[in-house]
Amino acid sequence: MKRVAIITSSDTLAGVRGDAVEDNRTREDISGTKIMEIIEAFGYKKVAYQILPDEQEVLERTMRELVDSGKVDLILTTGGTGFSNRDCTPEATRNVIERETPGIPEAMRQLSLGFTKRAMLSRAVAGIKGKTLIVNLPGSPKAVEECLTYILSELDHGLEILLGEASNCAR
Repeated sequence: MKRVAIITSSDTLAGVRGDAVEDNRTREDISGTKIMEIIEAFGYKKVAYQILPDEQEVLERTMRELVDSGKVDLILTTGGTGFSNRDCTPEATRNVIERETPGIPEAMRQLSLGFTKRAMLSRAVAGIKGKTLIVNLPGSPKAVEECLTYILSELDHGLEILLGEASNCAR
């Protein structure tokens, strides 16, 4: 069973900004919850879940700790891939990975362009550190569902190769 860590990058959800409470209720992490639903339905096991502020050093440290623990095969991030001055998830990911896997975010952007031209504004990246794959997903719950559902079967095959579990590499 593949082991997954989920990181939501959001100042608001992490309580960094003053608008973390709306109508006296704490906002929910809908995108992170959507990732959990999809991976569990696909047979993956969630081993970690964190909501972090849009702080590059915090994101980098957390990703490194997860990889170094040896308990995570896949890290899925959501949020922090746009044009805001605070959006730094791609930069944090690039500083952690050893090998970039550009086809994954390219495929997500290509799919998303069929729904909205704004998909071209995504700065998401993906890559490998050791035996762990890290993928930046969009922040929108709808886009998370579309993209993750689209790439997950191919990610599964890639993870099998990465982990030495692939029995047949033929297409």
